[in-house]
Amino acid sequence: MSTWLVTGGSRGIGRAVVEQAAAAGADVATFSRSPAADRAGLPERVLEVKTDVTDPESIRRGVETVREQFGGIDVVVNSAGVHRGGRIDGIDRESWDEVLATNLTGAFEVCRAVTPVLREGAAVVNVGAVVGLRGFPGDVAYGSAKAGLSGLTQVLAVELAPRGIRVNLVVPGFVDTDMTAGLNERARQRVVDTIPFGRTGTAREIAEVIVAVARSTYMTGATVPVDGGLLATFGGGR
Repeated sequence: MSTWLVTGGSRGIGRAVVEQAAAAGADVATFSRSPAADRAGLPERVLEVKTDVTDPESIRRGVETVREQFGGIDVVVNSAGVHRGGRIDGIDRESWDEVLATNLTGAFEVCRAVTPVLREGAAVVNVGAVVGLRGFPGDVAYGSAKAGLSGLTQVLAVELAPRGIRVNLVVPGFVDTDMTAGLNERARQRVVDTIPFGRTGTAREIAEVIVAVARSTYMTGATVPVDGGLLATFGGGR
């Protein structure tokens, strides 16, 4: 039986990954600042560990809790994230720091803390974003953090390859989650109009790809878009 650790596992894409991994029989632990508001559909064995990914000591304690409960770890999914919109002339430094600390430094610290307990042949899947690969005005902090996550993925793929540990990046497009729910209808439709599929994605659809990438035994350092074709167009960067 494999053991999965999913950050941001209480909601959105992370929650969908937890549900799919648990349904397949894996032991699953989640890192989040607060427990899932609704545990319906989650097996009792899913371990929720209160962890702040912006705090290295909190991460260290969380990893130790998972190690004590399950032993080694086979899959890590870095899905924890926060979004603060704003152009370079409008975003405040506090928002910039919060986004970088959660989306990039948090993933770095989780990887650093968990590496000693990863089993040989384990997998790390980082969850990126289309705005980390192509410019989108108003996303200077989020885009920068997700671009950095792409670089982190590449480096770790090389560093951890001697242990057979695979590190890949899954890149969702526009997905219906709590993070995107705050967009007004006009802004939402403007994005949807650039997606070749003509619709947003679902957390379940993204999770299916994350699970598949985690199980792929000869893939590392790869970037895997799940965006309805958004990256294949020129319109996504306007």
